[in-house]
Amino acid sequence: MSDIRFDHPSYVHFLWLVPLVAAVFAYGFWRKQRGLRLFATANLLEALVPRVSTTRQHIKAGLVLLAAAAAVMALIGPRWGVYYEEVHRKGVDIIVALDVSRSMLAEDIAPNRLERAKLAIGDLLEQLEGDRVGLVTFAGDAVRKCPLTINYGSFKMALADVDTYSSPRGGTMLGDAIRRAKECFVDRVKDHKTIILISDGEEPETDYPVEAARAAYDESGIVVCTVGIGDVLTGARIPIVENGQKTFLKHDGQEVWSKMIPATLQDMAVNGEGMYYPAETGDFDLGEVYDWIRNKLEVVEFEAKFTERYYAQFQWFAGLALLLVVAETLVTDRKKTNKPSRDREGAGKKNRAATVRERTEVRPEH
Repeated sequence: MSDIRFDHPSYVHFLWLVPLVAAVFAYGFWRKQRGLRLFATANLLEALVPRVSTTRQHIKAGLVLLAAAAAVMALIGPRWGVYYEEVHRKGVDIIVALDVSRSMLAEDIAPNRLERAKLAIGDLLEQLEGDRVGLVTFAGDAVRKCPLTINYGSFKMALADVDTYSSPRGGTMLGDAIRRAKECFVDRVKDHKTIILISDGEEPETDYPVEAARAAYDESGIVVCTVGIGDVLTGARIPIVENGQKTFLKHDGQEVWSKMIPATLQDMAVNGEGMYYPAETGDFDLGEVYDWIRNKLEVVEFEAKFTERYYAQFQWFAGLALLLVVAETLVTDRKKTNKPSRDREGAGKKNRAATVRERTEVRPEH
C-alpha cells in the first residue's frame, strides 16, 4: 500500500453510501415480499407472479452497488506505478524587508501594524507562482531571517517568529534594510529581482535610504517596491507593557502618537524603479504589488530536476462502473420460459378433446 497514492483521499468517506444503499435495497425487498404474502397465499404467488425472478432482482441490485463503489474509487483518484518527470521551476526572486521597530505596534490597523503586515505576507505566499522568497527584518539593524528559498514552509516558520525583538537595536534603518536585502540575492543576473519593503516610514535614520534604493537598481537590477503601513492623518498610540499592565509609550510625559510617513518610502520606490503601495487600512492586499512585479520583471528558470510521479489509475474504476451500469440495464428480472412445441401442443389439445367426449358420451341402457 505504500506505493499507492490518492488524489482526493477525503472522498473515501463516500464509500459509506454503498452499505447505506444496500440497506435500502434490502428493506425494499423485504417490504415487497411482505406485501405479496399479505396479498396471497404461498401456493398462489407462483401463479400470480410466475415470471418475476427474485434472484435476478438481487443480481441487479448487486450490480448497482458495485458500480457505486467503483465510481467512488474513481473519485478518490488512486495512483500507482512510478515514473519520473522533469520539472522546470521558473519565477522571480523576492526579498521581503519588514520593519520591526516599536512604532509598528501601533494599533491604527488591527490588531497592529506588525501583525497585520505578517498576515498580508502570509497571504502573499499563497499567490506565489514558484518564486523564491526571503525575509529580512530591520529596525536599528537589519537581520536576515530567511534566505531565498522555494520552501514556503520554512519561510512561514521564520515569519511566525518575527516580533519587535527581531532586531537588536531600535530605530528605523531603511537604507540598511535595502543594503542587507541586496546581499541576500544569490546570483548576478538582473531583471528578476525585487525587494518589497514594508514600514510605517516613521523617523528614518540618516542612512541614505533613497540612495540605497537607487544603487540597488543601478548596480544589480533590483526593483525596490515599498509599502507604507499605518494611518497618515491621525495615527495611533504605541502600546507597551509595564509591570504586567498595558500602557502607552510616553516622551517627556506625553503619550507618543505614531503616524505613517510616506514621503521617504515614495522616494525610495521612485528611485528603485518600483511602486509605492499605501496600506492605510486593514483591507490592503499585497497581491496587487505581486501582480505589478510579475508584469514588470523577467521570469527566469531557477532549476530543473526530476520529480517522482505516480500514474493515474482512476480510469479503470470509472470504466468498471460504466460496464456495471450497462450490465444492470441488460439483465432482466423476468424468468426464462420454455414454449411447448407445436406437436406437443396439438397432442395436448387432442387429449383434452377426447377427455371431454368421454365424459359427455351417453352410455346405452341394458
